[in-house]
Amino acid sequence: MAADGRAQTTTRRQPDDKQATNMRPTIKPANPNFSSGPCAKRPGYDVRHLPMEMLGRSHRSALGKATLARACSESARLLGLPAGYRIGIVPASDTGAIEMAMWSLLGPRGVDVLAWESFSSTWVNDIVQQLKLPDVRVISADYGDLPDLNTVNFNNDVVFVWNGTTSGVKVPNGDWIPDDRAGLTLCDATSAVFAMEMPWEKLDVVTYSWQKVLGGEGAHGMLVMSPRAIARLGHYSPPWPMPKIFRMTHNGQVSEGLFRGETINTPSMLCVADYLDALRWVDSLGGAQGTISRSEANLQVIVDFVTVNPWITFLANAPSTRSNTSVCLRVDRSPEQVKAMVQLLEDENVAYDIGSYKEAPAGLRIWCGATVEASDLIALMPWLKWAYEEVEHQ
Repeated sequence: MAADGRAQTTTRRQPDDKQATNMRPTIKPANPNFSSGPCAKRPGYDVRHLPMEMLGRSHRSALGKATLARACSESARLLGLPAGYRIGIVPASDTGAIEMAMWSLLGPRGVDVLAWESFSSTWVNDIVQQLKLPDVRVISADYGDLPDLNTVNFNNDVVFVWNGTTSGVKVPNGDWIPDDRAGLTLCDATSAVFAMEMPWEKLDVVTYSWQKVLGGEGAHGMLVMSPRAIARLGHYSPPWPMPKIFRMTHNGQVSEGLFRGETINTPSMLCVADYLDALRWVDSLGGAQGTISRSEANLQVIVDFVTVNPWITFLANAPSTRSNTSVCLRVDRSPEQVKAMVQLLEDENVAYDIGSYKEAPAGLRIWCGATVEASDLIALMPWLKWAYEEVEHQ
C-alpha cells in the first residue's frame, strides 16, 4: 500500500526479444579442443602412460630402430596398404613429405596440379616458381568447389590434396583416377588419412602427418609410395640440387632404410611414442575403418545442426565433397561478427581455435576427426547459436 492508503501497482519491464530467445546453454563440451591442427588428443589420453624406455636413447640404437620400424609397419597394417607399397617417416611434417616427393619425383613428365584452397595453392607455387618445371597445367577452383576432375591429363604426373583442410572440400572418391595412368599421382592427404577411404591402388604417393586425424605431435611426416613411385625414384635423377632432408637415394639406389625406420635426420622419440600410442588406439577401434566411422558420425552432428539452422551453411557447395574432418562453415554475419563469435566461444571455454583459416572466407572451421567425441560436438552446437545471436548488434 502507498502511504496514503491507495493500492500501489508495479509495472514489470518485459524482456527484449534477445533476452527472451537467446538462452545461454548450460552444458559445455568436456574437451573444447576443435583445432584443425594440432588436433585433439585421443579420448582418455594421458602422456604419463606413454612408453618411455626409448627416451634418452639413440634413434640409431637397436631399440630406436626397432621402435621407428614398428611405427612404419603398424601404420601400413592399420591402413591396409597394398603389397609392395612402402611407408617411411620423414622430416618436417606433411609439408616436408609432399615437398620431398615433388622434388624427388617430378620432372620426367608434364604436371597437372589441382588447387582449390590454401595448401594446394602452395604446391602450385612450389612447382611453378621453385622447381620451375616447363610443362605445368594448373587446374583450379574457388573456395567451396572442386576443379573439374574430368579435365585432368593422366599422361602427366598429377599433384593434388585429397581433402582441402582450409576449405572443407574433399574429393568424393578415386573413380576419376584411371588404373592405366601413365603418370604418377602425388596426393597430400594429411587431413584425410585415417578419416576417409583411400583408394591406395589409385595413389602413387600419399603424405600425411601425425598431428591431424590421430592427434599426434608435429614435426614428423609420413610418406607412402607405390611400386611405380619407387621405380621412378630408382631410375630418375632430378637436375636440381637436392637438400639432404629430401634425399631418398644414395649412389643411384633407393635408400631402403628409409622404409625401415632409418630416418634421414633425428626424430623425437617422445613424439614416436605418442604416435605409437595413437596407433594402439586405432587398433582398439578395429583399424582405420573404426576411425573413419567416428569421423563420419561427427560430421553428421553438424549436418543435423545446419539442416535446421538456415543462418549457417557449409562452405563446400556439393554435399558429396563435404569434408568430415576440417568442417568449414559460412555464417550469416559480417567477418567482424564472426570473429566476435569465435572469441566469445573461446572466452566461455567452449571451443578453441575454430575460426576459418586466415586466407579462407570468413567463417568457422570445426575439426571433426576421429579423436573428437560426438558428445562434445553435440554440446557445442547450442553454443554456436548462442554466440550467433549474441553478436547480432555488434
